[in-house]
Amino acid sequence: MTQKIVITGAGVVSAIGIGKSESLDALLNARTGIEKVRYLPTRHKEIPVGEVKLSDDELTALVGVPEDEGMTQSRNAMIARLALREALTEAGIINAEGRADSDLLADMPLISGTTVAGMDRAEGAFHDADPDSVREQMLASRSDCGSNTEDIARGFGKFAMLDTISTACSSAANAIAFSANLIRCGLYDRVAVGGSESLSLLHFNGFNTLMILDREQCRPFDESRAGLNLGEGAAYLILESESSAKTRNRQPLAVISSYGNACDAFHQTASSADGEGAFRAMSKALEMGGLKPEDIDYVNAHGTGTSNNDPSELAAMRRLFGDDLPPYSSTKSFTGHTTSASGSIEAVFCLLALQHQFLPVGLNCKNVIEGYPRPVALGDKPKREIQHILCNAFGFGGNDSSIVISKYCETTDCKETIKAIQQFKPVYVLASERLGNSDPDFKQYMTAGEARRLGRLLKRSLALSIDVTQRSGIGMPDAIITGTTWGSFESSALFLRDMIDFGEDLLKPTHFMQSTHNTLASLVAISQKNHGYNCTHSQGAYSLEMSLLDAWTQMQMGLIRSALVGCHDALPEMSNTVLMLSTEVPERVTPVSEFTPHNNQDQSWDSRLFRWQ
Repeated sequence: MTQKIVITGAGVVSAIGIGKSESLDALLNARTGIEKVRYLPTRHKEIPVGEVKLSDDELTALVGVPEDEGMTQSRNAMIARLALREALTEAGIINAEGRADSDLLADMPLISGTTVAGMDRAEGAFHDADPDSVREQMLASRSDCGSNTEDIARGFGKFAMLDTISTACSSAANAIAFSANLIRCGLYDRVAVGGSESLSLLHFNGFNTLMILDREQCRPFDESRAGLNLGEGAAYLILESESSAKTRNRQPLAVISSYGNACDAFHQTASSADGEGAFRAMSKALEMGGLKPEDIDYVNAHGTGTSNNDPSELAAMRRLFGDDLPPYSSTKSFTGHTTSASGSIEAVFCLLALQHQFLPVGLNCKNVIEGYPRPVALGDKPKREIQHILCNAFGFGGNDSSIVISKYCETTDCKETIKAIQQFKPVYVLASERLGNSDPDFKQYMTAGEARRLGRLLKRSLALSIDVTQRSGIGMPDAIITGTTWGSFESSALFLRDMIDFGEDLLKPTHFMQSTHNTLASLVAISQKNHGYNCTHSQGAYSLEMSLLDAWTQMQMGLIRSALVGCHDALPEMSNTVLMLSTEVPERVTPVSEFTPHNNQDQSWDSRLFRWQ
């Protein structure tokens, strides 16, 4: 039997408001939240941003952070708590008195997407008088993504499981897809999922080194576009199986019909001219949902306003939809680019568009890119009832994701979007390798130029991944999934060191480009021209197990047959683990082991999730 994945609660915080009501008002009245810098302690006050209109002290008071937590709680986590509280309340998991149902929490995971995590607190501790060893200790203790999710969860109680996905600007979208798979595979009945991101000096100045920040309000899809405006915010959804929602007497708000992820496999920060990754992600989403291009009533485009992204995304849309593009727009002209949180924030905006039957306006686009229809303009009305919305989120490393959000329909003649899982497939480890402090022979796996450009962890990870792939007998894997606690920690530390020592005007982009956690997975994909599923989990000591769980659910869904899964970290010591998983065993290959996750009744966020045989 198959079931729909429904949304029973949603919450959002961004530059255009606290909560769905304020957000809806701003969207309907074409009111942007992009303004001059007010709270971020940067000297670049001339660059507009989409800040949440609350100081840290005001957030602390509104969230209700206990006094003993106030000094350590990041802006990111506080914004996230506001959005998650709204979602849990609407879903009936938090009652009118503001108390969470501990039994319901104990049966549902919290899956969150972020890249910046608690970087604002790390920056505050990264003092110029400290030696590098002390600086790095402060960075490690305050900026890992998994700790940020733990801080968010602490405000509500104990969830069944915690996980953090960090794939740059597609993080929250990938978190939604992973959460839906957890439900579809029968591991959980409901999941709280979303993403959060706050502005920090590291990623603000990092984007500035790439010379893609507009000094005016951004103009997605306009011929005169000059870059993006960074934003901050958070949004969370409560996803449930339809039967769970009915059991709890919750009216579904909408349906997560389908989703797709693909790697552009082109460049670490740029998109290919033909939008290969975007085209594959959108195509996968439609295929999973049994939808045709003409079924899509609106596209919430990634639309950053950069010279590279917008024509690439339009080219991908033309490949999918032909010359007759559906109505489309980018809501980043309202909020700024909220990076890792954008997938969930814009998913909530799509939910509002479905519920209130309107098309979000693409602000500031006066002269559209030549050869393409203009995005939604003020006064445009839907030509028919909006039933299916395609929501795009594309990240560094070419990590491209698309989600289809559909109107809930209870009748049996609704288009079915979920394939039944008839029988769980065994998953084998075909090849594995663990590497401690010694380095492999890099020249076997990369050019001298690549070896000079990449940090040590990135070189080791790339070399080991290629080696295991070659020894597995599989060839090109269908998916590349990595786990990491700190990502390319050395790159983040070097960028922060330069910012502290030399200021915000003499920075170079290389360290920033390598600092995102999914750099590891994207490097492997780019080197191998692998366009398959690509994801990175960052949940501390559980990063590898979350990556394995992701691969397992993808295999049970029939979305992939093989996956290269790795875990790579520079702290507390340089270490790498890489495995090739498959549901099929090639001839002359003896599996190393077989594994399966525990029964969901045995799972909790602080217990091991896999049994190995």
